[in-house]
Amino acid sequence: MTEAPHVPVLLPEVLEALGPAPGRTVIDGTFGAGGYSKAILETGAEVLALDRDPSAARFAQPLAAAFDGRFHFAQSRFSQMQARLQEIGREHCDGVALDLGVSSMQIDEPERGFSFMRDGPLDMRMGPDGPSAADLVNTLEPAELARIFFVYGEERQSRRIAAALARRRALEPFARTLDLAESVEKAVGGRRGAPIHPATRVFQALRIAVNQELSELEAGLDAAERVLRSGGKLAVVTFHSLEDRIVKAFFTERAGRLPAGSRHLPPSAAGPEPTFELLFKGARAPGPAEMAANPRARSAKLRAGVRTAAPAFRRAA
Repeated sequence: MTEAPHVPVLLPEVLEALGPAPGRTVIDGTFGAGGYSKAILETGAEVLALDRDPSAARFAQPLAAAFDGRFHFAQSRFSQMQARLQEIGREHCDGVALDLGVSSMQIDEPERGFSFMRDGPLDMRMGPDGPSAADLVNTLEPAELARIFFVYGEERQSRRIAAALARRRALEPFARTLDLAESVEKAVGGRRGAPIHPATRVFQALRIAVNQELSELEAGLDAAERVLRSGGKLAVVTFHSLEDRIVKAFFTERAGRLPAGSRHLPPSAAGPEPTFELLFKGARAPGPAEMAANPRARSAKLRAGVRTAAPAFRRAA
């Protein structure tokens, strides 16, 4: 089997949370290079793997050959998991795993445009369509660029950077990753001993905006709630605070732990019946050994819950 160029983060903890076993069906909503899927298949479970990135298909072929009949792959956003599950003849499943953010293989491929450390086209799209990062940088009004940098990247100098990029693109549009990274560095006055590259937050913000990652996450969590049968498990690994806030709020709300009168709950005296019970309090983080062996794991957090028999929440139109 082809060796995957990616080490799955918090794998033992995710497997413990999901509890895969023969006769159970698990959705791997972020297939990537197949690390989670392979481990789940090795327990005897059936896996439906989804990934919006067309390049992930090359890692699906060896798994399909090795686990014939128990592995299914579809190029799809995980927010569409309900339709993909129905396509293989299932209405519900026993587990959903989501490993969020950009994958190591995407960062390591300069032609994808995710890295500010390697030169490549300024793309950042996880899927085959939609506007690229270059489209956003070259066409959005400075105020909108600043908003993206501030909200999605938590960049304090967002306005200054956006104004500098607008001045520069008037002379020559941005097309390459290193060009953008160098322009951001100049806009904030250089690194000056900063622990992270000055372009880190801008690149994160653009990637999230290009791929609509936060709205996709919210839709994906709602979809997982709908497809999980009673007793099914949802395990979500996040890598930055924006993702983790959404996942934490989802589990807090669905476990019925919001205070009375919260604006997140429908106007009801008792509120809706909880649809999840938390598998453990708070979030689990990698241990020192994993963080030393895999730098990507340093910011990872795992949150998980088990589905109750209550009907799924209904979002206001």
